Amino acid sequence: MVEDEPSIASAVAARLRSEGYAVEIAGDGPSAVAACERLHPDLVVLDVMLPGFDGLEVCRRIQRDQPVPVLMLTARDSETDLVVGLAVGADDYMTKPFRARELVARVQAILRRDERSRARLDADRATAGTADGLDATPHAPVRRIGDVEIDPAARRVRQAGEVVHLTPLEFDLLHFLARRPGVVYTREQLLAEVWGYRDGSGARTVDSHVQAIRRKVGAMVIRTVHGVGYAVEQRLEARDGASPAKDASR
Repeated sequence: MVEDEPSIASAVAARLRSEGYAVEIAGDGPSAVAACERLHPDLVVLDVMLPGFDGLEVCRRIQRDQPVPVLMLTARDSETDLVVGLAVGADDYMTKPFRARELVARVQAILRRDERSRARLDADRATAGTADGLDATPHAPVRRIGDVEIDPAARRVRQAGEVVHLTPLEFDLLHFLARRPGVVYTREQLLAEVWGYRDGSGARTVDSHVQAIRRKVGAMVIRTVHGVGYAVEQRLEARDGASPAKDASR
């Protein structure tokens, strides 16, 4: 827990401890980075406005050394701030004031996602496993959206042959939409299926992640259906050992 206001830090830590989590507190940027290097936490709850250097810099530094799930807390709520936070590697973003119950639910959902990602990686390494929801086998088809290529087995995205860095959650969102091109999903459906949030809260989180993906791979990849939600364009193609030329002719 990285927060420079002791009352907030102690309250959040107490609530998380009551749910069975072990929690350490840091009150500024440098001590947060040092704590992460020492503890190798499963998740970091990170305030943006910090002494020393801000939470965005903390996020950059801890993600550079060893990727770790990050839930950002901030008084800022502009769309630009949300996109910047997600761009440096945050998994989710909550604005103050927030409900303790919602924070706990998001922590639990992020940790479940991270656990699934680790399980997928282990399954891929063992060349075993079955697809379930967002899970992928080593033989899952590579999918294409124009010049964007999504490789579920390697959890890698390329654009025009160049690797594009997506956060784990950005990859899961893009891959989920790409599995059924043309199908429009509401924000509530995406929150449930990708984030694991069952209470429907966090619609702006979906919008911010979509913006972050568009910024990295282009605005045309994900289509906004106003008043409904999002879809990947129908021009997506799946390729499993076939040449791109063959795919294009289908």
